[in-house]
Amino acid sequence: MSTGTGADSAPGHTSTPTKAPAGPAGRNSMFSSLRIRNYRLFATGQVVSNTGTWMQRIAQDWLVLSLTGSASAVGITIALQFLPMLMFGLYGGVLADRLPKRPLLLATQSAMGLTGIALAVLTLAGHVQVWHVYLAAFLLGLVTVVDNPARQTFVPEMVGKDQVANAVSLNSANFQSARLVGPAIAGVLITAVGSGWAFLLNGLSFAAPIAGLLMMRTKELHPVEPRPRAKGQLREGLQYVAGRPELIWPIVLVGFIGTFGFNFPIWLSAFVSDVFHGDAGTYGLFNTLIAAGSLAGALLAARRGHSRLRLLVVAAVLFSVLLLVTAFAPGFWLFAALLVPIGVFGLTVNVTANSSVQMATDPEMRGRVMALFMMVFTGGTPLGAPLLGWITDTYGARIGMAAGGVISLAASVGIAVVLARVGNLRVRLSRRGVTFVPAAAPRDLVPAA
Repeated sequence: MSTGTGADSAPGHTSTPTKAPAGPAGRNSMFSSLRIRNYRLFATGQVVSNTGTWMQRIAQDWLVLSLTGSASAVGITIALQFLPMLMFGLYGGVLADRLPKRPLLLATQSAMGLTGIALAVLTLAGHVQVWHVYLAAFLLGLVTVVDNPARQTFVPEMVGKDQVANAVSLNSANFQSARLVGPAIAGVLITAVGSGWAFLLNGLSFAAPIAGLLMMRTKELHPVEPRPRAKGQLREGLQYVAGRPELIWPIVLVGFIGTFGFNFPIWLSAFVSDVFHGDAGTYGLFNTLIAAGSLAGALLAARRGHSRLRLLVVAAVLFSVLLLVTAFAPGFWLFAALLVPIGVFGLTVNVTANSSVQMATDPEMRGRVMALFMMVFTGGTPLGAPLLGWITDTYGARIGMAAGGVISLAASVGIAVVLARVGNLRVRLSRRGVTFVPAAAPRDLVPAA
């Protein structure tokens, strides 16, 4: 019997070591999964490398802009980084199911670190050209195709099934914390010594997750037997998702929200320049407020310790409504204040969908399912951004943001109806809010003679 997750997460509990107890120190504790040594090592390494990744994102965009003077070139760089996920994301999931996760992550994290170091050498030597940045972005995207599903599916192997929701939430909190710190460090470095040093620090930051992976106690993992190579594994994954409403509809909902609801770089820059007539500091403030809300949402999700489709739908509806309300906020400070709850509910949608899909998926299929999840969530950005960018340019920032809210709201309500029909539920309004309750049995609907 394993002494990993259960032993670390529940000291003194000997009868069922793989199950964390309920209560403040168990499944419902905000930081319960950090009691597990292997996950603690993983999370520590990730916060360091995530900070470096955010530093590189800012430095990369600034370098391209300084080399070309073109915002379109920055857009090309971003598109090249997301393009591999859209093209090959499902194949990355197949590899994640076929190969052991820990050695695979050692390879992907090393490759990502080398990409940053190579770009740093070119920049610091004064030889960097824009095509070098394009190539680095595309190569980083290719590695991410495998790294993303491998990281997502390695979480249950570290923490066990009972702590998956908490660990996924803490992963998001980790990422949002780095989002608050990384850009600030990058700004100081770029101003003081140039973009090259930001690239170098990002490359070196991957030493932290690599060290964490090497220091893990393999006997305390909950490994899933890799699937042997066989024909039709990609098709098998798609058929698996298509036959399960508890998987397909959360993925569809996240696809709509990711494609049409998460276009904040477009909307916020338009509001800053055209509505509030601000500057780069104003744009930074808006992004910081969304990041702060996202961090709060991740910590709240970690505190809940569970994921329900009802919570996913409610969070998606509230997120969409907030987009509409914020789009027509009359004043600067009201607009800024509303960005915080937008961050809270947007992150709640992402975390709840992620953890509910992971827990509803058989372990041997998890890599392919999570690859599809990430491909839909992030791969939709190059599709939705041009459309909403055109609407924003043509009709203004308020209409552009409202359009994203309308599409997201329609998708949220539509999928709520589908899930209710699949589960034979009906909507009930009460003082406690909107709830789903079982529909009446057929015999209750037959009128008495």
